[in-house]
Amino acid sequence: MTGKETKSRAAIYARITDRIVADLERGVRPWVQPWSAANGAGRITRPMRHNGLPYQGINVVLLWSEAVARGFASPIWMTFKQALELGGNVRKGETATTVVYANRFTRTETDEHGDEVERAIPFLRAYSVFCVDQMDGLPEHFYGRPAAPAAPAQRIAHADAFFANTGAAIRHGGDKAFFAPSLDLIQIPPFESFRDPESYYATLAHETVHWAGAEHRLNRDLSRYHSDRSERAREELIALS
Repeated sequence: MTGKETKSRAAIYARITDRIVADLERGVRPWVQPWSAANGAGRITRPMRHNGLPYQGINVVLLWSEAVARGFASPIWMTFKQALELGGNVRKGETATTVVYANRFTRTETDEHGDEVERAIPFLRAYSVFCVDQMDGLPEHFYGRPAAPAAPAQRIAHADAFFANTGAAIRHGGDKAFFAPSLDLIQIPPFESFRDPESYYATLAHETVHWAGAEHRLNRDLSRYHSDRSERAREELIALS
C-alpha cells in the first residue's frame, strides 16, 4: 500500500471517529438509538440503498447519526448520480453525507523465494450520499412512508415489571435517551417511537446501567462523563457489557 493510500485511509478513519465523538459529546449514541421522532407514522428500518438493499457495518451508524442530527424521516439514501438516473435531483444547498465502501483485491507478488503468491489487499473508499428527504422528482414510491404494522407493538409485561422494581424514575418523551445524574432520572423516547419492543427495552436497560452507577448506588464516578473522553468510554463499555 502506498503512502498516499495509507494517508487517505487514515483520513477516512479520522472523519468517522470525529463524527462518533461529536455525537457522544452531544449525548447521542447512534448505535443504541433505534428510534425516530417521526416513528409514530411508521417504524424505522436500517438505512437502505436506492435499490432496497440495506447498508451494513459502520455505515448504519453514520447514516442513523446523520438522520437523527438533521431530522430525516426517510431511510433511503443514494448518490447524486443515482438520483439523476432515477429522474430526480438534489435540492440546491443540500449537503452530502459520507459513507464508506470496504473490500479487498488480490495481487500476485513474488516472495523472497522467487515464488509467485497471491496477496489479498484491503481498501477503503469514501463516497457521498444524500437522503431522499433532500431530493425532488424521484418516482413516487421513494417518498411513501413504510406501511404501519398490522397491530401496534405490545409491551412486554415481565420486562416492565423488572424496570419498575428497580425503583428508577423513568420519564418518557423527547427524542433522546439518557440518565440525568443531577435529577436522578432516566429520560427515554416514547415506546411507540422504537422500531420494536426489544429495542425499547434494550435502550432502557442501557440507561438503567448508567442509573445504577450513581454515587448512592454502585458509586461509579460519573462526574467526568461529559468532560473526559476516557471516562466516557469506560462508562459506555460498562453499560454495553
